[in-house]
Parts: sequence; structure tokens; C-alpha cells
Amino acid sequence: MTWNRGSQAGLGTLPAADSVRHRKGNVVDRTAELTEAQLKLWGIKIEEIAAKNRVPGVRVGFDALLYVDELKALHAIAQSKLEDFRAAGDQEGAHLIKAEMKRACDELDAALKGVRPRRKRMKLESEADR
Repeated sequence: MTWNRGSQAGLGTLPAADSVRHRKGNVVDRTAELTEAQLKLWGIKIEEIAAKNRVPGVRVGFDALLYVDELKALHAIAQSKLEDFRAAGDQEGAHLIKAEMKRACDELDAALKGVRPRRKRMKLESEADR
């Protein structure tokens, strides 16, 4: 079978360049959508961790505060890589930006799964008198 640009009786057709670009665009859009959804979930998780550090009666150590700051920084980096990926669209360099975006997301995921610093419960004055 011969592949031609136009359709002729008995011959297959090769998709036009516009439709190939359109499919690539859909892949870029889908990847960006999935990554954005995951970043939103991670953002919520980071906020939950930060909120636990603001609980009254709990003394938060420097390591716990540093951990939250690190998570927020990694989230911001991954978010900026997503924006770069979207801006690249279907350009030739998009696959390189996609690799950077994936690496940034993997680092954030690893940090969220990593060992978290412990929080210490402060003794309230009423407990200290006992």
C-alpha cells in the first residue's frame, strides 16, 4: 500500500501535518492537565501539613518549619516547570521541558513521602502544675 497525502481510490492516506500537530497538542494538553491536577492535590497536602504546625499547644521545631518551606519551594518549582511546558506547546524542545517538569514533580513527591520532622507537644500551664 502506498501512502499519499490525498485520498485516491484504493490507496491509503497520510494524515495532514495539521492533524499531527493537533494530536501532539492534545498530548501536551492532557499531560499538562494531569500534572496540574496532581500539583493541586500536593498543594492541598502541603497546606494540611502547614496547618498541623499551627495547632495550639504544639511547639514546632525548626526542622518542621524548614520541611514545610522546602515543600512549598519544590511545589513552586514544579508549577513553574508546568507553565514552561505549556508555553512550549508542541515545539521541538517541549520534550526536554517535560523531562524537567517530571523531575521537579518526582522531587516534590519524594519530599512528601519522606521522613517528616516530629512535633513536640508543649505542656500547658495546668498540666505543669500537676
